[in-house]
Amino acid sequence: MWRRALVALSLVSAAGAALAIDYRSVSVPAAILYDAPSQAGKKLYLIKAQTPVEVVVRLEGWFKVRDAEGTLAWIEARNLVDKRMLVVTAPRAEIRQADKPEAATLAELDKWVAVEFVEPASAGWAKVRHRDGATGYIRSTQVWGL
Repeated sequence: MWRRALVALSLVSAAGAALAIDYRSVSVPAAILYDAPSQAGKKLYLIKAQTPVEVVVRLEGWFKVRDAEGTLAWIEARNLVDKRMLVVTAPRAEIRQADKPEAATLAELDKWVAVEFVEPASAGWAKVRHRDGATGYIRSTQVWGL
C-alpha cells in the first residue's frame, strides 16, 4: 500500500515538473514566425528582439511558441535565448523602488515595452531591469512572461 502511494506521489511530482512553463526571448533583431515547423511553411509575421514567448512544443530545431496575445506559431530554435524577458501588457506600468504600491516610481512604461526579469519578489511583484538601467519592481498583473 505504501509503495503504491509513493509511486503515485512520484508520478504526480514528475508531471508537475513536466508542466513547468518555459519562457524564452527572441535574440535576433526580427524573427519570422511560421504556421509549421519548416521554412517552407507560411510566414505569419515578424517578432522583434527581446520579445518573450512561451515554449509549448519542441521539435528538432523548432519551437512552437505562444506570445503575450495568445497567438501560437513556430520559430526556429536558434532565434531564441534563455534570457527571461517580460512585456508590459497594461496600458501603463510603473517600475517602483520597492515591491509596494506606495513606493517611489522609477520609470513609467507603455504597453509592449520589454523589461528583463531579474528575480521574483513578494507576491504580486517581480524585480525587473529596463534597458535604460532602471531596476526595480513591477506588478505581476501589468506584465506577461511570468
